[in-house]
Amino acid sequence: MCWLCDHPGATELDYQDHLRRLIATFGWAVQGVERDGIHPPWAYTVGLTPHRRPELVITGMGLTRATQVLNGVAAHLLHDAAPEPGTQAALLDGPLVEVVRVTAPWAHLNMAVEFYGQRIRGLQLVHADKRGRWPWDQGYQGVRGGQPVLGRREPAEHRRRVG
Repeated sequence: MCWLCDHPGATELDYQDHLRRLIATFGWAVQGVERDGIHPPWAYTVGLTPHRRPELVITGMGLTRATQVLNGVAAHLLHDAAPEPGTQAALLDGPLVEVVRVTAPWAHLNMAVEFYGQRIRGLQLVHADKRGRWPWDQGYQGVRGGQPVLGRREPAEHRRRVG
């Protein structure tokens, strides 16, 4: 259920204040977008931009799990450089991911744009399915609606596995 639904009488401004409090406390917040018919759920961070880090996004993953993954990676990002696009990593207690630069973050990360403007940067954590297949592989089995990839995959010579 959405925050506004859980807080009858609250306004969009109240929600933005809620996010600002989360960002002030933790350094970032996670904005979830519920499944909408055939469109899969997705989630992204809001608050990494002031730390000179790109915002993170995950598509095609349930919101609870996506929030856990984004929180783990965001916490790491505050103390380390952002991974390069093409980096593949098996996340601790998480899925195998490949980092893809979000081509048009201003078109997808609405709340981050609201807070920081259209010059935000974004990295998508594209996740493999349970059999290790990617959304661009034949036989990929993700959630209903798939896993939209919001940028171009790096050429093979720029991909590397870490961890």
